[in-house]
Amino acid sequence: MRIKTVLLSAATAIAAAGFGLPAKADTVPAHCDLYAPGEDYAYLSSNCTFSQRQGHIGVQIQSNGARYDLDPVGDRPGNFTDQFGNAVFRESGIGDAGQIFRLGDGSALYVYWDDASSYGSDSVQPPQRVATLMAHERGSQINLRSESTLYSRAVGYGLAGDQVNILNCVQDGDTAGSSLNWCRVQFLVSGAIGWVRSDFIIFPSDGAL
Repeated sequence: MRIKTVLLSAATAIAAAGFGLPAKADTVPAHCDLYAPGEDYAYLSSNCTFSQRQGHIGVQIQSNGARYDLDPVGDRPGNFTDQFGNAVFRESGIGDAGQIFRLGDGSALYVYWDDASSYGSDSVQPPQRVATLMAHERGSQINLRSESTLYSRAVGYGLAGDQVNILNCVQDGDTAGSSLNWCRVQFLVSGAIGWVRSDFIIFPSDGAL
């Protein structure tokens, strides 16, 4: 799994032995990336908060409101159950930059310590993931929308071949059970920012989000 650039603006250096939070606070700002099972690119990238008290961990995702409550399993370090009773395992791989949690469905939650008010601020720059727009019909325009839904207004458009930087992606909510995603993108030439559905995007490398 591809590991993103180590964040240098750590909110707190959490001790490797017990991953304990400092005495003054048990909640710290962080940045979270969610990876689908077997995928190399995060399908959701968002600011979040990480809390820990007496071994119990809570992760609150800012962009979609999702929350993960993890309870330790007996005396087995790194083993947890989530609020639904599913097994969760803490993995190594990013050192002091944060923690990795392997969720019950095989997806992965990466938590990076980050006290910047906004991920991608001047102090912390995420790597670019440059993708290319594609059209289903020759010469057609690809709408750039204000929100991650077909029902939001179009704020501009792109054409097949335009290059964009993928800022973050979320699951399509327009149709129940949809396998598509919406990605917030920034055009490399114009700098325009908005949302494009994933079936109009050729993603970097193997096409993963």
